[in-house]
Amino acid sequence: MALGQSTQIEIGGRRLTFETGRVAKQADGAVTVRLGDTVVLATVVASKAAVEGQDFFPLTVDYRERAYAGGRIPGGFFKREGRPVEKEILTSRLIDRPLRPLFPKGFRYEIQLIALALSADGENDPDILAMNAASAAVLVAGLPFLGPFGAVRVGRIDGRLVVNPPGRELGRSSLDLVVAATEDSVMIASSRRRFAPRRRAASARRSPSRTRSSVDGPSPRWPRTSWRWSIPTACGGPRPRSTSTRSRSTRSGR
Repeated sequence: MALGQSTQIEIGGRRLTFETGRVAKQADGAVTVRLGDTVVLATVVASKAAVEGQDFFPLTVDYRERAYAGGRIPGGFFKREGRPVEKEILTSRLIDRPLRPLFPKGFRYEIQLIALALSADGENDPDILAMNAASAAVLVAGLPFLGPFGAVRVGRIDGRLVVNPPGRELGRSSLDLVVAATEDSVMIASSRRRFAPRRRAASARRSPSRTRSSVDGPSPRWPRTSWRWSIPTACGGPRPRSTSTRSRSTRSGR
């Protein structure tokens, strides 16, 4: 992982800062992303060996927003944080869906990605920052990743499309579209606002294509850790013989 490197890009007239190598140094990849006073940390840890016989890709994505990010302390008898709320679950899915298809077919190494909102200013939603931080962290970790992807939020305010609108403007937007894309293709386009005509939605999906090249820009310039991997037996190699209790009982005649 790169040590103490940072870079800034400008999207929608505001600066987006990527930084790596200062915190979470024991992780395979760790990147913090800042927009205004909102800061998100994404860390990636991957297993160096695949489990024999495993026929799925064990990628775990967990996004959390702690109360301290907004300057609050949980009240009541229980002072600890509770289970993930709906916003955290949906943001975890927003990270997982564009990320998972960018790993090569047959990759079965276990990966855990945790995105944590360290600070929230109330104007910039941490979910978009978490998506970009996750992509950059996987890239820095040196995994066989066909990314990076860039993510932006597109709003429609006073008849014009706005990229990453602040919270005070998003409230009066007729569109809330989250787009994640690589340089070659759009990975997801998720909207959670009122119905919009097809032409308007298509125009909003094309708008991020002018900015996603800037989002993709910072990560490739960071050094990447070499990663050796191979397709495990679960993807075509010989399967190990079963050692289950039922098999042993059958062979013993019981």
